[in-house]
Amino acid sequence: MYTNLFSPIKINNLEIKNRIAYPSLGLLFSYDTKLNDKYYNYFNEIAKGGAGIVTIGPVGIDFIGSGFVPLSLAKDEAIDSFIKATDMIKSHGARPWAQLFHGGAYTNPFLINNETPIAPSAVFSKYSKIEPKEMSIDDIQTVQQAFVKTAERAKKAGFEGIEIIGSAGYLITQFLSPLTNKRKDDYGGNFENRTRFPRQIIEKMRDKLGASFPIGVRMAGNDFVPGSIEDTQTPEIAKIYEKAGADVINVTGGWHESKIPQLPMELPRSGFSYLAMNIKQAVSIPVMASNRISTPDHAEKIIRDGQADMVNLGRVLIADPFWPQKAKSGKPEEIRPCVACSQGCTDEIFSGRPVSCIGNVRAGYEQERQITKCKAPKNIMVVGAGVAGLEAAITAKKAGHTVEIYEKADDIGGQIWIAAAPPHKQELLEYVRYYRAMLKKYEILVHLNTKVDLDLIKKTNPDHIIIAQGAKPLIPPIEGADNPSILSSWDVLKNSPFLGKNVAVIGGGAVGLETAFFIAQKGTLTPEMLHFLVTYDALELERLKHYMFNGTSKVTVFEMLPKAGQDVGKSTKWILMNNLKRYGVQIKTNSKVLSIKDGHVEFENGDQTFQEQFDSVIMAGGSLPVQDLEKQMENQDISFSTIGDCVKPGKLNDAILGGFSEAIKL
Repeated sequence: MYTNLFSPIKINNLEIKNRIAYPSLGLLFSYDTKLNDKYYNYFNEIAKGGAGIVTIGPVGIDFIGSGFVPLSLAKDEAIDSFIKATDMIKSHGARPWAQLFHGGAYTNPFLINNETPIAPSAVFSKYSKIEPKEMSIDDIQTVQQAFVKTAERAKKAGFEGIEIIGSAGYLITQFLSPLTNKRKDDYGGNFENRTRFPRQIIEKMRDKLGASFPIGVRMAGNDFVPGSIEDTQTPEIAKIYEKAGADVINVTGGWHESKIPQLPMELPRSGFSYLAMNIKQAVSIPVMASNRISTPDHAEKIIRDGQADMVNLGRVLIADPFWPQKAKSGKPEEIRPCVACSQGCTDEIFSGRPVSCIGNVRAGYEQERQITKCKAPKNIMVVGAGVAGLEAAITAKKAGHTVEIYEKADDIGGQIWIAAAPPHKQELLEYVRYYRAMLKKYEILVHLNTKVDLDLIKKTNPDHIIIAQGAKPLIPPIEGADNPSILSSWDVLKNSPFLGKNVAVIGGGAVGLETAFFIAQKGTLTPEMLHFLVTYDALELERLKHYMFNGTSKVTVFEMLPKAGQDVGKSTKWILMNNLKRYGVQIKTNSKVLSIKDGHVEFENGDQTFQEQFDSVIMAGGSLPVQDLEKQMENQDISFSTIGDCVKPGKLNDAILGGFSEAIKL
């Protein structure tokens, strides 16, 4: 079905069974630089799922470049623990690779006992918020030697390929970029000098590892930082890597500090594959494409069209390690999606917690969260076909129970339909696709347009009921808030009504801001129309931007707290706030709404009271659990449990984990 994706490829003399690589991703399963059972179980699952290459990393080459948290192969005593991992990966027919890492100025002093990080030049880092120490020639040679020695250890540990990280703003990119390399010696100044540091690492590594051992470099296709390396220059860097002895180039996006989204939903699927193509046209060695390659169709197209020779599936394989197996067997609809939310992966890492996945509750818990066949099968009634109810139903069916779902609406998905309405959030609808496929696979009967009451329960007589009725919009204690003319954010996101020129959104949390974004983009240029206008040079850039960001409504958000969006994920909040600014959304913080009447909003800010008139007022002040069925059940001798938002309104991951956890307890 995907003949190009599942054809073998050679990197140097190493044959890879398919074109799928799992790249290096920080996981934080330990805080002592060492592998442990969580790592072993995780990588075993990835390899078992069918990837051709499984990369372990980032792997530190020394203390000053990575510290005491990331994995490390800086010492010989670490070799045995990595042998266990590489043997495990090989047992499933995958090829284990190691990515060697040095953060340079990006290294946080906290990770290196408050020492000062080293870098090409003493240039303040916007990422780590420190000024590093400029590396001496001795420092440069020491770090180069550390790369080589660590590569030798990796080879002894059973790795079949080495990747050097030369992307994301880390040490090698700091040498390449004129922004961070201000040196006046042989390692700074002109292009040849700025590329000398990575070139020498590859040359020295090739000399020690031998001619046939695969060496790769992960590089940025464009730094996406003003004044740094652009895509017009990266092909020349790739040529230098190839000439120095690299066997494969792994192309990704820009630096961590870039203001161009690299991973979230805002980046279109396979959005950076053009960067891989740009490099591929300049070199003769294999090239890998990265970033948001979500589906087998996209992966196949990248390879078929010659944009790249392999694809990296990172967070995609966190969401579903068996993505390759399912694609190869012709069942792509059964792939559990990565929706690029960044909540379980990137946000957790930024918070110093281990990686997980909102959709795959077993990610990082492969051993602890297993589904075992039940000894005494039960007839289970699930009330509610939101994600909590769906996950509970499918998990219970996998465990051997008989399951039927009852849903009062005319389709499954619950609040997913609302959550997926704002711009760039349509990826969330992939959960509806996935759960439909699972319901079909496991032959779970779904009763739509069916409201559950005691009569129906007594008639069906289940052994156990899982109640997943969800939540409803909260009406805050504001005078006039209960007027029928005032809409909830749910109404707006679900039905998209006409709202008028001036719209107020009461509540500046995640829901309020997403609702404001949804309203502000109404009437703006569609991507198709923008493509048409650009193709035919119909308008100047400034006029295009005007029509892109000025729609039919001007939106004002009222938030009583000092800051808006406090419940938005760390890794994506800046994107949302920048988008709201682009679309002209005004956010009034420290503004407590006192009353609403006929579109007239009275609010308090500090010691003053203000009034403004709006065509529409939207309430986005949270939600309340729906508990009517639970209350009916309290005096009945019927076994039941409650999950999801009807217990306590939460996020998507809470609902899915709650459904899974309840089902495995049955």
